[in-house]
Amino acid sequence: MQIWGHRGAYRQMPENTLPGFAKAIELGADGVEFDVQLTKDGEVVVIHDETLDRTSDASGFVRDYTLCDLKNFNFNKRGISEPKFMAIPTLDEVLELLKPSGIDINIELKTGVHFYEGLEQKCVELVGKYSLADRIIWSSFNHCTVEKVKRIDSTAKTALLCGGGILVSPALCKKAGIDGVHPNIRQLDYPGYVDKCKSIGIVVRTWTVDSDDDFNKAKSFGVDAVFVNDLERHKELGND
Repeated sequence: MQIWGHRGAYRQMPENTLPGFAKAIELGADGVEFDVQLTKDGEVVVIHDETLDRTSDASGFVRDYTLCDLKNFNFNKRGISEPKFMAIPTLDEVLELLKPSGIDINIELKTGVHFYEGLEQKCVELVGKYSLADRIIWSSFNHCTVEKVKRIDSTAKTALLCGGGILVSPALCKKAGIDGVHPNIRQLDYPGYVDKCKSIGIVVRTWTVDSDDDFNKAKSFGVDAVFVNDLERHKELGND
């Protein structure tokens, strides 16, 4: 079972920051997961929320600021890690950092609230710039977005995110040519779900594993990968 860093090394460093991704590499993550959105001037940035309030010293929607504006805000809001100032990273910067590491990369396209026209095309082109297509998993709660990535690049590896009471059937994934599903950890309890996925070649990666009990539960179901918050702890547990 692979252990992937959720938004980098979530427990150790501020989420979705270059130092956070560097820490994930240092801790031996098999892969990292992060989120992408578009700025006012059409640049792809790595951030989870559609707004800046929770993770930075600014407020408002990501899409209402240019990249230059956003680079002036501090995304180490609590200031508990070094360096004290951390800028929002672009997808370009994150891919450049991750390329030498050899680890896998899950890019979650945040098109559930704002549709961000052209986001999929921009991201696929940036991945091509770094020749990383074979290490990328594309996912989204917006399943139309995942299908769009597949239309842009028929060889892309894709996964449908599940949550909020919605669990996508493995048969539907197979029919749509989708390679995997990313269910919430609680959804693994649906009778026979993981076994059915695996029986028809659908990869299962579950989120977000935040406790030893969750980790052991995911392992008992035989999922392919877990997205964890505490990389240090769960890499240790996985090696036991």
